[in-house]
Amino acid sequence: MASTSKDSVPDGDKVAGNLGDDLEPGACSDSILNPEDSFEEFASELTPNLQERNILTAKSSTISEIQSEIGECSQLHGTKSSDNLQSKDESISASTSSSNLLEQNGDEADDKDDYLHSPELVNKEKHVFILSSAGKPIYSRYGNEDKLAGLCGVIQALVSVVEEQNQDILRSISTKDCKVVFLMKGPLILVAVSKSNESETQLVMQLTYAFNQIVSVLTLTQLNRIFEQRRNYDLRRLLSGAERLIDHLLIFMEKDPAFLLGAVRCLPLPEKSRENITNAITSTCNKIRDLVFAILLAGNQLITLVRMKKYTLHPSDIHLLFNLVRSSESFKTAESWTPICLPKFDATGFLHGHVSYISEDCQACLLLLTVQRDAFFPLSQAKHTIADKLRRSNCLVAINDALNRNKELPTTNPLKHIGIPEIRHFMYKCKSTAQLFTSDPICLDKLQDYRLRHKEGGDITEKKITKLSDIEHVRKYRKFCSQIHCTSTPAKLIFRSNSDDTILAWITNGFELYVTFDALMEKDQAIRAIDRLLHWIKREEERIFIMNAPTF
Repeated sequence: MASTSKDSVPDGDKVAGNLGDDLEPGACSDSILNPEDSFEEFASELTPNLQERNILTAKSSTISEIQSEIGECSQLHGTKSSDNLQSKDESISASTSSSNLLEQNGDEADDKDDYLHSPELVNKEKHVFILSSAGKPIYSRYGNEDKLAGLCGVIQALVSVVEEQNQDILRSISTKDCKVVFLMKGPLILVAVSKSNESETQLVMQLTYAFNQIVSVLTLTQLNRIFEQRRNYDLRRLLSGAERLIDHLLIFMEKDPAFLLGAVRCLPLPEKSRENITNAITSTCNKIRDLVFAILLAGNQLITLVRMKKYTLHPSDIHLLFNLVRSSESFKTAESWTPICLPKFDATGFLHGHVSYISEDCQACLLLLTVQRDAFFPLSQAKHTIADKLRRSNCLVAINDALNRNKELPTTNPLKHIGIPEIRHFMYKCKSTAQLFTSDPICLDKLQDYRLRHKEGGDITEKKITKLSDIEHVRKYRKFCSQIHCTSTPAKLIFRSNSDDTILAWITNGFELYVTFDALMEKDQAIRAIDRLLHWIKREEERIFIMNAPTF
């Protein structure tokens, strides 16, 4: 079948009229998350002010405000950052020999040039480089940073030339099959070199997350202070071990559409089970005055979040916590006490987190975040109390059942429980709560398997099945998400068909929806299917979303 393309923008009003403006599944009056539009922020990064290039100033300290409210001595900047700053500053002043290492190794220049053409680097779809404004390598997604020092020097020179000659900031370079996107964040330069179908804004999003991952380890205050004291400082010494976090984060962003949509997935649970889980946390922690957040998560999905009144978390901070948990096997074997900077919440200092899995027989991880740096033992006791309550109320069984729900989907028609078999895959984001619900990728795998194994008449044929991965799902939606969020000419509705499938992307004031259909799906049929889908999500919203915002 020949490929066809059908785009529709003005029909968005018609669709809305058919479905009704008041149908916004998942919407509630109070949200556990800050639902501000991240795409607008990332788009603004492409047009920054040159005067703000070298200095990143954080907002007033939220953590100091909390400490003041609970009557603590406001010394957050001295929790983790001040405790270690003196020794780190001493190591900064003692780093002369390391900073001159590359200059002393000029004889290796030819080998390094050859290295740039090695398969280890050339055959990759996307590279991410992080360097200081002085051109010193900090991180490379692939390869050895020391061998890439010459490339980092070229990047720094490009940025400097554009600034000096044009009084502007280098934002991107495009070729026939490649995009190079630059992001200047205070003393750091971040670069993405991509052959994928991602837009500049989406690449900026990934670079911003990588920067925030660095801030989560150091705080913005300490990062700025380091380079104010020594412009040529080798930041890799302070980030030793954190490269693993950045590696995992970059892979995580490619696989999970939650990053693409600036939202958080919630683990679908029976309403009563989620209520019992929340009550167990609230009743245990409501007398711990300096506890700011209690977060229970599993499988990169949020189970519940209980918070101190007046304070919420941004989805990007939740994503960093997901990445921390999924990247650290040690949390599974012991209770951990770790400083965590959440850049959107407060980039100036650390919260302190008690992090542990709730029990050996349940893959749910509990994070108790406080402004008190010596609260490990009371929070450890609180964790055990919560675990006992969850076990007695059978909530651990409910969590395990929810995590294993894919195994129970019918093989012949995996979307039968929704009752819309013509839909292959969908992603739904409630904008007011920044929560995301998607059909599981395994659904499409099983649906493809069923169609390939059954000929007309019901005969079964053995045929090798090629399953789509999570990242391939995300790739399908990238272009449409970019068009929907375009700041200059945003679209309300996109309907496009080709020989493989039909994709519809639709945005309203209350939600975003992305759906994949069969290739021959007509527009009117798609609209009727979406109507049934939205009504199904509305009926199930108490199970698939967190519909309240509990506080201590």
